[in-house]
Amino acid sequence: MQKLISIIFIALLTCSCAELLQVAKSLNEMNSNLGTSNAENISGLKSSLNVGLEKAVNMLGAENGFYNDLAYKLLLPEEAQPIINNIKLIPGGQELVNKTVLSLNRSAEDAVKESIPIFKNAIFNMTFSDVTNILFGADNAATEFLRKNTYAQLQSAFQIKVKQSLAKPLVANVSTTDTWNLLHNGYNSATKSILGKVAGLKEVNINIENYVTGKTLDAIFKKIAIEEKLIRKDPLARTSELLKKVFGQLDKK
Repeated sequence: MQKLISIIFIALLTCSCAELLQVAKSLNEMNSNLGTSNAENISGLKSSLNVGLEKAVNMLGAENGFYNDLAYKLLLPEEAQPIINNIKLIPGGQELVNKTVLSLNRSAEDAVKESIPIFKNAIFNMTFSDVTNILFGADNAATEFLRKNTYAQLQSAFQIKVKQSLAKPLVANVSTTDTWNLLHNGYNSATKSILGKVAGLKEVNINIENYVTGKTLDAIFKKIAIEEKLIRKDPLARTSELLKKVFGQLDKK
């Protein structure tokens, strides 16, 4: 009797092990079919950043990409408010302001494309650790990574490009630099007039290159953040099978 019980126990144990092995095999196959490899995550995230970057830059770099969008449009610097407040002291002042604003935006639109090679270099050099933290991080994790790792380099490179763009005759065959100088110098001359002295006006001195550089960079990062969030949240924004697979992981969270 004891021998019979032992035989039955062994048979049941053997059957259970076989079933467990089959279940394990099925789970492994399921993970293989549904899972995403490290290589795919890295490639997918880098691809998404390149897609978001190019889309953001193309939108901002188009004519009126800055000028017609209130979220990005460059106005005169805050330090130039005294000029606006006393615009009647400058001959043709309001027209000069309008031309200057348009020119500032045209220069930003012209300069923005310079950011692409610098961003792509940062994306290319991402590590596995970077990708993991970004992919499963906040909605703007990738944008913040780029800001941290590219801002100083972008600012330095952009300063040169912005200076070149400001010097181009982009509006009515006149450069932004020339238009700005007419407005800026016109106001400073007015401060030295009798009326200006009576009104207690002070000269305004602004580095327009720094202003345009900062505003343009801020706009790029803001736009990239929007595109990043879109890819994370909206399946329709995932334009390839790889993006669908990698970011599909986030839909299950």
